[in-house]
Amino acid sequence: MRAIMVMFDTLNRRFLPPYGAEGIHAPNFERLSRQAVVFDRAYAGSMPCMPARREIHTGRYNFLHRSWGPLEPFDDSVPEILSRAGVHTHLATDHQHYWEDGGATYHNRYDTYEFFRGQEGDKWKGHVADPEFPPSLSWRSDAARRQDLVNRQYMATEDRHSQTRTFDAGLEFIATNAAADRWFLQIECFDPHEPFFTYDEHRAHYLHGMPPEQVPGVEADWPDYRRVTEGEDGVQRVRAEYAALLTMCDASLGRVLDAMDEHDLWSDTLLMVCTDHGLLLGEHGWWGKNIQPWYDENIHTPLFIWDPRSGARDERRASLVQTVDFGPTLLDYFEVPAPELMQGSALAGTVAGDAPVREAGLFGSFGGHVNVTDGRYVYMRAPVSASNEPLYEHTLMPTHMASRFAPEELRDAELIGPLPFTKDAPVLRLPGRTWGNAHAYGTMLFDLEDDPGQRRPLLDDAAELRMARLLTERMRACDAPESQFTRLGLPSEGPVTGAHLLARAQYGHVVAAHEELPAAEEFGAGELSVTAPLARLLAHDGARAVVLRHLPLVANPDFADRIADRTPWQLAVTTAGISATALRALDADLAALGTPDGTGSAPTPA
Repeated sequence: MRAIMVMFDTLNRRFLPPYGAEGIHAPNFERLSRQAVVFDRAYAGSMPCMPARREIHTGRYNFLHRSWGPLEPFDDSVPEILSRAGVHTHLATDHQHYWEDGGATYHNRYDTYEFFRGQEGDKWKGHVADPEFPPSLSWRSDAARRQDLVNRQYMATEDRHSQTRTFDAGLEFIATNAAADRWFLQIECFDPHEPFFTYDEHRAHYLHGMPPEQVPGVEADWPDYRRVTEGEDGVQRVRAEYAALLTMCDASLGRVLDAMDEHDLWSDTLLMVCTDHGLLLGEHGWWGKNIQPWYDENIHTPLFIWDPRSGARDERRASLVQTVDFGPTLLDYFEVPAPELMQGSALAGTVAGDAPVREAGLFGSFGGHVNVTDGRYVYMRAPVSASNEPLYEHTLMPTHMASRFAPEELRDAELIGPLPFTKDAPVLRLPGRTWGNAHAYGTMLFDLEDDPGQRRPLLDDAAELRMARLLTERMRACDAPESQFTRLGLPSEGPVTGAHLLARAQYGHVVAAHEELPAAEEFGAGELSVTAPLARLLAHDGARAVVLRHLPLVANPDFADRIADRTPWQLAVTTAGISATALRALDADLAALGTPDGTGSAPTPA
C-alpha cells in the first residue's frame, strides 16, 4: 500500500473546471475529477499556511490557541507516526516557509525530504546590487520583493522553476520506489500562491499569446493584501496571471497522473489532491487573505481523493470535511491507529459512500473571527470589544513566521497548564497580537444557498442562535481556552441564549467596513494629509497626536516601523478597521494643523 498527497498552496476552487470554472485551461484537474471523488463541502480550518500544515500533522485545530508557529513538543505528527509504523515518508517541496523560524519543525518529521529554492522572496541567491524594479500594481518595495526579482533570474526557463523541480523530485521518488510497498509521498508546491510567476506558454491562454512587454498594464503577478483600487481591467489582469500559474500547476498534476498510469499505481495507491486555502482575487473588493474575514473563496477548498479500497471515481460527495481529516485519513489507509487527541476523522467511508463526518466545522485565524459552518450557513463571530482582548498565545515554541519572539513579548509570559492536549506539559501563555481587525468587520451570518457570493449578511436571530450554539459546542469540544470565550462574548459553560447574539448589535461595523473608500485623489496632497507618509506625520508633534487619536494601531512601534513608508490612505486600504468616515475625519484634523492657529481657521485680526 502506498499513498501520494499532491498539495498546492492557494488553490482557489472557483478557478477549477470541476467546480464550475469557465475559461480556465486545466484539463488535468478535469481528468482527475473523472479518476477520483470530488468533495463539494471541503473546508480549511486554521489559517494560513503553517497553521494549516500543523492541522495536517496533528489532526487538531491550531488557531484557537496559537498563531503561525512550528510543531510543538507535545504535538503528534502523522508523517512521524507513519514512519514509526514502518511506512517510509518522503517530502518534496519548494514551500520555503518550512525553513523559516515558524516552520522549522515540520520537514524533519519525514524520513527523507527535498527542498527546492526560489519562491516568494526565499533568501536564495545573493546579489548586492539592487535589481531593476518594474512598474507594478504593488506598493511593496521590501526585501522579499527585491529577493524575488533576484531569484527569478535563475528560473528563466520552466525546467529550472522550483515547481518543476519539486515535481521532478516527486516523480523520481515514484519511479525509484514503484515496486516497493508502504510509502507515503507528499509532493507539495508553493504555487499558485503569489507571486504568480510563470511562463508565456501558460500565459498565452489568457493574454492572447502576447509577450509580457506588449500586454497593456504593469506587472500584475503579486497583489498586495489590500482593497482593490484598480479598475476592472486591472482586476482581470491579475486574475489572468493567477490563472496562468494555475495552468502550469495543472500540467504538473498531469505528470503525476501519467506516473500513476505508467506504474499501475491506481490499484493500490491512495491519491489525495488538496490545498491549504484559496485567495481573494478582487471578490468582496479585496486582494489576498488574512486581513479580511475568511470568505468562501478563501476557506471553501477543492479536494479530490482516490481510494483503491472502494474504487469510487467520477462521483461527488456532499459531506462536510476539513483539513483536520487529512492526517487521520492517511493513518487509516495504512491501518495505523490514530492518537486519541486527534479531532479529525478518516474519510474512507465518505469516499466510498458519502458517510457523514460532522455537523459543523470551525475555521479561522488566530485572533480573528471564529467561524463555524454547517455546509449551508456560515457564522463569523467577531470579538465583542475593539481591544480584541483577552487574546493569548499558548506555546513552548515562541517563534513567529520569520522571527523569534522578542524579549519584550516574553516579559508577560506565564507558565500555565498543562492543557488537555499538551500531554502533561505546561505551556507559556503570553499576550497575542494580530494584523487584521475582526471587531471592525463585525459579526456576520450568511446563507450560502441563497447568497453564495456572501454579499448580504443576515439579521436572523433564530438562525444566529443555532449557529452560535454550534460554534460554542465546537469550541468546547476543541479545548478552546477560557480567554477565547471571553473575547467572543460566549459562555464556556452553560447555555447559549439570545443575550449572546451579536449580529444586530454589530451591524453598524459591518456597514462601515464595507463602505467604499474615497480615492486618494479626493484628498489634498499637503505635507499634513492622509496622502503623506506616516513617517513624516509621526515625526511632527501635532500630527503625531492626531494620527494616534484616529489610528491607535499605529501606537505599536513595531507596526509603525513596518508601515512607515505608507500613507494613512494606503493604511486604510489595507486595514478593514479604518472606515471612509474615519479617514475623512483624520484628514480634516490634519488639515487644521496647517492653519495659522492650528484650529482650522485663521485667527481673527485684533
